[in-house]
Amino acid sequence: MDTLNKTLRLHRDEYVARLLDLASLDTAVIGHGIEGGGEERGQLWMEALLREMGAETVREPLTEAIIQDGLARFGEGNPGHVYSGDGISRWNLIGHFKGGEGRSLLFDGHIDTMPSGQRELWSFDPLDAQLRDGKIWGLGTCDMKGGLLASVLGVKLLQDAGIPLPGDVHILSVVDEEGGGNGSLAAMLSGHRADAAVVCEPSNGSVTVAHMGFVFFKVEVRGVALHSGSKWKGVNAIEKAVLLMGALDDLEHEWLMRYKHPLLPPPTLNIGVIEGGTAGSTVPDRCVFKLCLHYHPETMSHDSVVKEVTDRLLLRAAGDPWLRDNPPEISIYQAGGAFEMERGHPFVLAVEESIASVRKEAPPVVGSPAGNDARLLRNIGTMPVVITGPGRQEQCHSPDEYIEANEYLEYIEIYARLILDWCGRHKEERS
Repeated sequence: MDTLNKTLRLHRDEYVARLLDLASLDTAVIGHGIEGGGEERGQLWMEALLREMGAETVREPLTEAIIQDGLARFGEGNPGHVYSGDGISRWNLIGHFKGGEGRSLLFDGHIDTMPSGQRELWSFDPLDAQLRDGKIWGLGTCDMKGGLLASVLGVKLLQDAGIPLPGDVHILSVVDEEGGGNGSLAAMLSGHRADAAVVCEPSNGSVTVAHMGFVFFKVEVRGVALHSGSKWKGVNAIEKAVLLMGALDDLEHEWLMRYKHPLLPPPTLNIGVIEGGTAGSTVPDRCVFKLCLHYHPETMSHDSVVKEVTDRLLLRAAGDPWLRDNPPEISIYQAGGAFEMERGHPFVLAVEESIASVRKEAPPVVGSPAGNDARLLRNIGTMPVVITGPGRQEQCHSPDEYIEANEYLEYIEIYARLILDWCGRHKEERS
């Protein structure tokens, strides 16, 4: 048994207790972050821990101006969120650990959680974090306080083992991730960088090196209302919307044939909301539908998919006598870019090696259909990035959330070994 593993075993109870403490704090967003969030409770706790460990800490408040800058410069950001006022104070926390002359490493994780939802679906109080049956139960234990705290305790494991850091280690504890990633966006716009970065999202034991981009559209269709007994004198907006939806279905099938990716599923177009009409006896004069599309990195882009969707809707509208003169109103209300990291990059290989050294087997290297903050660290921060962290994605946003205690502890050791390996390399080595 080597020094790191022995030290982990000696401090196991302490490391578990710290996650129980953090998970007992309500840091949920309100209205997907649009109406605010309670992240400050968790950030104050994290700040105290980082300072106790000797880190230099910085608070960086989010503002609407920062998000608008992200939208203008990079097409990233979700505007209109509340960040201060009425007892709300939402700020990113950055912790800096000074190390030796080797490479630097950045860990990114979000302190916010989604709300617990209906209490009756939980078998216990979501904020009554507890260790039971080899699992750490509680809201946010998996998504993603377990991963965020494991990165901090990876540094502490080295400290507890008496092993100096070979390079600088930076911790980004960000807010408003559940609102679309505004916290990590703000951190990247503030210039936080390292020689490589890990997004500590739960990854089912894998190394994730790609994820889909996403765009949410709202399409509004107008018609002419009157009594349904004289339907032919009006224009049914729902029927016109269905016509347009058919055009999107055709586009999705074309994408299925056109785009392939070794780690990701085909691009998708999902119509998730439709609203229209007031009564069965009235021809509806308005119909709105909302859709989310997911697209591939490299071969597709935000601009290309927006153009394809818009062109396809307007082309179908041009073939209809009513829609030709009354085209649909098309708008975008949320978006995030795609992410991809070279499979053979030295940092990806270093992460694989660190996981294999702890778990005694090579981790799968995968892509994810869902987006996260890796896109921001890679596309704006221009750093080598991987996604890997404790927990299973199936536990995210679900009642009776938990994380396996052993997996959480394993990742503390994995992150510690990654710090030793990656930061122990000279900066001049090819990256």
